Amino acid sequence: MAQHESQGLSDEWYTPKHVFDALGCFFDMDVAAPVDLTHVCTPAILFIKSDSLNKKWKGFVWCNPPFGGRNSKALWLDKMSDHGNGICLTPDRSSAPWWQKAAKECDALLMISGKIKFLKPDGTLGISPSTGTTLFAYGEKAVIALNHAANNKLGIAFKRIEPCK
Repeated sequence: MAQHESQGLSDEWYTPKHVFDALGCFFDMDVAAPVDLTHVCTPAILFIKSDSLNKKWKGFVWCNPPFGGRNSKALWLDKMSDHGNGICLTPDRSSAPWWQKAAKECDALLMISGKIKFLKPDGTLGISPSTGTTLFAYGEKAVIALNHAANNKLGIAFKRIEPCK
């Protein structure tokens, strides 16, 4: 578990504006938003602030789920895969079963170059995490956004290919 994911530390880490600028898109919904939106940069209309995994997601969604807990990302990625229309941000854990499953189910992924300094709840920049970040794209609009981000040098995009039969 990475330092910023340690038990007892805050799960409140907000995605900085430059990530959204690189994606160049607008979201219908942020499905993992905090109660206080003061320092949230997500370009979205609707914000689910609690119990998101038990609520219906609508339209093109952004998901930066809580990073805490080793396997907590699987629930969020499964719901995003079922929804099929949005982008989910996770730590790079390419050897983790949940990451492998998401890489097989998504339409594309982008491994962000360098390490994102996420925003703290007070709006200040946090320290660099000990791991990188992956964006998983579900649906055509999300794939276009990841390609746009790659062109803007946010990272390297990969499109999922079907295995040989």
